[in-house]
Amino acid sequence: MKTTLRDMKVGESGTVFGYAKGATVYREKLLAMGLTRGTRFVVERIAPMGDPVEIQLRGFALTLRKDEASALIVERGNGNA
Repeated sequence: MKTTLRDMKVGESGTVFGYAKGATVYREKLLAMGLTRGTRFVVERIAPMGDPVEIQLRGFALTLRKDEASALIVERGNGNA
């Protein structure tokens, strides 16, 4: 099921599917941080107001702001990072 990273809960895992249309500014930044298509991750923490979101991928933790998390289209439940 495709959704955005922002809609996921702590403990859920997923795979990067792509980027939201119109998110070109965030797309380049997220690609540079290693969030390429097919990258698996686990949501580790979400701040009380939903900003920021911490994910675990490729052996490191990455913290993303709400807008960045909204730009990332993911598929839920495809294994652990």
